[in-house]
Amino acid sequence: MAQIAQMAQSKGTVVLAYSGGLDTSCILVWLREQGYEVIAYLADVGQEEDFEAARKKATSLGAKKVFIEDLRKEFVEEFIWPWVQSGAVYEDRYFLGTSLARPCIARGQVKIAKQEKAQFVSHGATGKGNDQVRFELTCYALYPEVKIISPWRLPEFYNRFLGRKDLVAYAKDHGIPVPVTPKDPWSMDANIMHISYESGILENPWNHAPDGMQTMTIDPVKSTNTPDKLEIEFKHGVPIKITNLGDKTTCNSPLEVFLYANKIGSKHGVGRIDIVENRFIGMKSRGVYETPGGTILYHAHLDIETFTMDKEVRKIKRDLAVRFSEQLYNGFWNSPECAFVRHCINKSQENVEGKVQISVFKGQVYILGRESSASLYNEALVSMNVQGDYDPIDAGGFIKICSLRLKEYHRLQSSKST
Repeated sequence: MAQIAQMAQSKGTVVLAYSGGLDTSCILVWLREQGYEVIAYLADVGQEEDFEAARKKATSLGAKKVFIEDLRKEFVEEFIWPWVQSGAVYEDRYFLGTSLARPCIARGQVKIAKQEKAQFVSHGATGKGNDQVRFELTCYALYPEVKIISPWRLPEFYNRFLGRKDLVAYAKDHGIPVPVTPKDPWSMDANIMHISYESGILENPWNHAPDGMQTMTIDPVKSTNTPDKLEIEFKHGVPIKITNLGDKTTCNSPLEVFLYANKIGSKHGVGRIDIVENRFIGMKSRGVYETPGGTILYHAHLDIETFTMDKEVRKIKRDLAVRFSEQLYNGFWNSPECAFVRHCINKSQENVEGKVQISVFKGQVYILGRESSASLYNEALVSMNVQGDYDPIDAGGFIKICSLRLKEYHRLQSSKST
């Protein structure tokens, strides 16, 4: 048991989003040192973690209770599937894996806080990042009266712990187990959708990501020389079945579908990006991401959507996807505007159904073919060999009408130059 000076009277109960790592372990002990009773909350959103070891560690450090919840199924169905429907990509490149996980985790944390009548919640997010916003906006939305303790924004905490050495020293002084292996010179966050890497040596945007850093996918250069061909079936814009056309492996449940897409994407090194992005709080940051299954489903969904959706509806939906990406990234999942956008996107997906066949190979996803009973593709109409219900003479008038504004624009430009 960590040696903590006990307060005469508790300041109240706090539910801490706990990972089992050095930071949140130190925060757990520090909160107790300040006089709070601590409940540790661990959410399984697909990260590789020894949850029972984390439970024992939190208990040994004085946690009043420890809750571990498997949120993988609801994370896929209630957060990742709406993302697949949306095709939302933040700043044209980021697939929003961390942004999606935070409201899912915080929702579970709030549920425990209400259940245990805790007045406080706490987390280990830094004062410079996006996650503090994502966690806290969710908590305030779902539990308006809650009070939030964010240690990395409190001077008495961040002035005491200026770096990892201070945390390690505190841990040793308070009986907190310290990892025996050296810490990687970067930080990472994992869930079922992706792994993100940032900080440390990655803060210099000119530094190349070290070989071997990425652990969710194989380096495409070293990946298999045999492609995997998959058939993915969609209904209402979400994948309902995935089949490997080679070995006939088939998955039907949402969690199984996503896990299998991850497996194939990982095998072929799909979904690796290295970007500089704009954080919500106003600074640029460099992040390296792996999103194998999400990348496969993104490309397959994009293909079946363009096959089945009206051109003008898709323009509107594409604009909504940009809004959705920003709302997600900035932590506004529980806002009225985000709920409205999700509703509109979901409505747009009513006829997005059918099958897409793809090839996954050496970091790439190649579309092979598609079919749908709801397709707007008319082979007879588009064929160069069959006239169908189309008179080519009409195209001349169409072009002339389209040219009117161009003629007027260039007439004006010509008058200006004379």
